[in-house]
Amino acid sequence: MEKKYFDREIETLSRKKLEALQLERLRWQITRCYRNSDFYREKLDRASITPSDIKSLRDLVRIPFVTKEELRDEQRLHPPFGRYLVASADCIRELHPSSGTTGTPVNNLWGEEDVKSITHWTARTLWSIGARPGFIIQNGLSYGLWVAGLSVHYAARALGCFVIPIGASMTERQIEYLLNPGSDMFLSTPSFAVHISEKIREQGINPSDLKVRLGLFGGEPGAGATGTRKKIEEGLGIKAHDYYGLAEIGPTFAAECDRQAGIHWAEDYVLVEVIDPETKQPCEPGTPGVLVFTHLAKEVAPMIRYWSNDVASLDKEPCSCGRTHARSPAGVIGRADDLIIFKGAKFYPLQVEKVVRSLAEISDEFRIELTADGQTGMDMVTVVVEVAEKGKESGSLKATLKNRLREEILVTPAIRFEPYGKLERTMFKAKRVVDLRPQKGT
Repeated sequence: MEKKYFDREIETLSRKKLEALQLERLRWQITRCYRNSDFYREKLDRASITPSDIKSLRDLVRIPFVTKEELRDEQRLHPPFGRYLVASADCIRELHPSSGTTGTPVNNLWGEEDVKSITHWTARTLWSIGARPGFIIQNGLSYGLWVAGLSVHYAARALGCFVIPIGASMTERQIEYLLNPGSDMFLSTPSFAVHISEKIREQGINPSDLKVRLGLFGGEPGAGATGTRKKIEEGLGIKAHDYYGLAEIGPTFAAECDRQAGIHWAEDYVLVEVIDPETKQPCEPGTPGVLVFTHLAKEVAPMIRYWSNDVASLDKEPCSCGRTHARSPAGVIGRADDLIIFKGAKFYPLQVEKVVRSLAEISDEFRIELTADGQTGMDMVTVVVEVAEKGKESGSLKATLKNRLREEILVTPAIRFEPYGKLERTMFKAKRVVDLRPQKGT
């Protein structure tokens, strides 16, 4: 009888037992951080907290957040890695910096035990959607310094799979491998998957000719959005699953299971909080807020209450698959600093993506341009889209798009059509928002 779970005991722990395990590991982690890291000892001392004050998971809220800017400052003032290392330097095995898309990259370090932990939890995510020994796994996530490709590679090998380590490159070669030898599972960013789907359609390849049936798509929001998921599933003939990871915490540590009911968090390794960005207090269950992560088992450079800036909600009720670790039913909505405020309405690029990719007459690519009115100085928002490959711009299509956007984001942005193929395609993370407003002081 086939195993349903990669690690049944851990994946199906009762909430009571899971939280007891979390508390045990949390107290161990905070104690070693206080003893071995000047960075953490100073933070805790300033907050008048000692490790012995952490008597329950609720006490975690007393500890100050760690921000990416703090980590950058640590590296700058105490090169090369800052003072938040807890294990000695001779324990370091790998370095994987953050992408640097929002500033100077932060060096993230793995020890031998960290490599084992990441391999284990990533293997769980692959297993949860159906990967099995002998599968051909086509890994279209970036290798090298960006960490997701490597973590999947390690996990796929641990499962006994045949790995094609192509990375986030070579669109035509990706299509060749999907056809021959014929991969069982494909992984990439959602943007790259949509781009490959577009090329498959242009070449007249029938998705049913592809052997691939399963996919995990992360690195950016989108795979959990209805429109994008549909584009990927129809374009590749697969079942598409949302995937999440964060360089500072760990790659690929939250994924949808085969029920596609939200990403499951690896709560035995990482404690997950959802925090109101204004009050800095925990959100009510089901209410979106900023994800804050605490390493429970990280060896070399653990993060304690790391402010991710990614927005999601949390559901701690067991999934219908039987797994008990908390889920984010809608996945990650976006980054807090990607929130757009226009005419009093607040929305994320993912909501625009949902609308754009629900209309067959529009291509899969879009941009959101932020500008300022030359006379009034008021902020303006323009959604830039392409007509479909063989489509035409029309007044009725523009009206339909405007109406759908108004229903979704509660405001009507300007619309601009571009010819098919004009907008940039990407193999990595798509840049959806372009801020063309005059910078303050210029």
